Amino acid sequence: MAGNLVSKSEFKAKALEFFRQVESSGESVIVTDHGRPAVEVRVYRGIERSPLEVLRGTVLHYDNPTAPVGENDWEVTE
Repeated sequence: MAGNLVSKSEFKAKALEFFRQVESSGESVIVTDHGRPAVEVRVYRGIERSPLEVLRGTVLHYDNPTAPVGENDWEVTE
């Protein structure tokens, strides 16, 4: 996990300091709640990408998508 870990109470007390640290270093700060990561504060990167570009490379399996689906092809949880 990247970034510095900080508790909610410490973040609350020093929020502006952490914001400046993130802005200057580019490294994220992860705020924890009872020791578990809850929120990540990171530098905003406003790179505009098309939805197709965002999804590029995410299809894991693509065999004959136009083939009919049979009744026994569905997984059902009872």
